[in-house]
Amino acid sequence: MTMPSETAVKTWINLARAYGTAMTEINEALAANGLPPLIWYDILLELERAGDDGLRPYELEHALLLKQYRVSRLVDRIARDGYLRRQSCDDDRRGKRLVITDEGRALRRSMWQIYGAKIHALVGHKLSDAQSRKLAALLAELTG
Repeated sequence: MTMPSETAVKTWINLARAYGTAMTEINEALAANGLPPLIWYDILLELERAGDDGLRPYELEHALLLKQYRVSRLVDRIARDGYLRRQSCDDDRRGKRLVITDEGRALRRSMWQIYGAKIHALVGHKLSDAQSRKLAALLAELTG
């Protein structure tokens, strides 16, 4: 078994810290403004991108890389609050499609005001565009 170099370990620690700090700050800012957690934004954004046809639950799970049980609970809550609706599938009588509502679109836009400002504060304010492009390319190598 190959062990990571000290540099790789330091990189991993810094990456984990940066991610943890960012997620904490973003979720705290959303909560301070009476908004739901960031995962709601991600769900609403995927549904908005899907358009009028929406997504099947498994498609949403795949897009978000979340487990089925977690997506089900979140979808139940978001639907209960009126930000998405379930509609029947034309090609599968038992299946459902998840579709964002107008209220969901408005909520996602409100969340983006806070989220976007935090992205600027955490990344855009601290790194130049050239540095951001370089970091984005390096991170893409880790995920691609």
